[in-house]
Amino acid sequence: MSPFRLILIYLGWALLWAVVQTLVLLPTGFGATNAATDALLTNLLLAAGSYAMGTGLRYYQPSIRQGVFLLGWSLGLAGISIALFYWLAGKLFEGEAAYLAFVDKTLAVRLAFAWLMILLILLLTWLWFYTRELREADERKAATEKLAREAELLNLRQQLQPHFLFNSLNSISALAGSRPEQARKMIQQLADFLRGTLRKDSQQQVPLADELHHLQLYLEIEKVRFGHRLQTEIAAQEPSMAMRLPALLLQPVMENAIKFGLYDTVGDTMIKLSASTADNTLLIRIENPYDAGSLQPQQGTGFGLDSIRRRLYLLYARQDLLTTEQQDHTFITHIKIPQSA
Repeated sequence: MSPFRLILIYLGWALLWAVVQTLVLLPTGFGATNAATDALLTNLLLAAGSYAMGTGLRYYQPSIRQGVFLLGWSLGLAGISIALFYWLAGKLFEGEAAYLAFVDKTLAVRLAFAWLMILLILLLTWLWFYTRELREADERKAATEKLAREAELLNLRQQLQPHFLFNSLNSISALAGSRPEQARKMIQQLADFLRGTLRKDSQQQVPLADELHHLQLYLEIEKVRFGHRLQTEIAAQEPSMAMRLPALLLQPVMENAIKFGLYDTVGDTMIKLSASTADNTLLIRIENPYDAGSLQPQQGTGFGLDSIRRRLYLLYARQDLLTTEQQDHTFITHIKIPQSA
């Protein structure tokens, strides 16, 4: 709050109580002018003392245990305000002995009123600064948690890319001598894939259609590596194509399926992805075969699924959005993406 606005608030408070005090003093019979002058002078001095106290609280927030200091501080300001009022009243009402006698008789009441008024303003000011400090602390905590969450999401994505890139470069190296055209094609596909990866951040939401297009670039690269052994089938219901999901979510899941589908079996391997909708939720199902006599999927679903599960939790605060199951030598990954209203 700006100092000018704060001064206006204190002045408004002083004028309000000046009106009230004027109405209280009118029955004394000293006239409306004297009553209004008395009330206005008293409350302007109290407003000045309260403003000085409020300015101090802006830089120093005493604890509840230090309340005795606040009591002494407010009593001192009240005493100074009444002393100034008494001196100014003697100047302004010089010659009005009856009124000055009335002021003398009411000094104790005026001091008590001034102390209580300053204590009230002090309490309100302290509460305002205290709640503002709590709000700012919550905002700083939320900002820190957001930065930490974004850093973790970025770290998860960065851990997914290196081994895929190394494998692709090794494949390009192997193709360069025997099939240079295929190697050039794979380099172009890899460049397109990485370009799309760099354009998206970890929290960006994209339509499923865009995500599948980017996934197709990845699959083309993998098909160059594995040849006819890798076969894919992607089926998405039309309503699901417009639904949104975190960018670059499907590639590590598909990479996991390829890893445990091809490395763990012999012959051709079919990896299936299907997408549907239910209850305003995007449902994705990825299937890959596995050899039960060799590497068990439950022993190594890979860093990819763990990272995706963690990423979904960071984005949606739910642990049930990625689940897996095994059916007849088929490993199935289920992903649910809630859609915002």
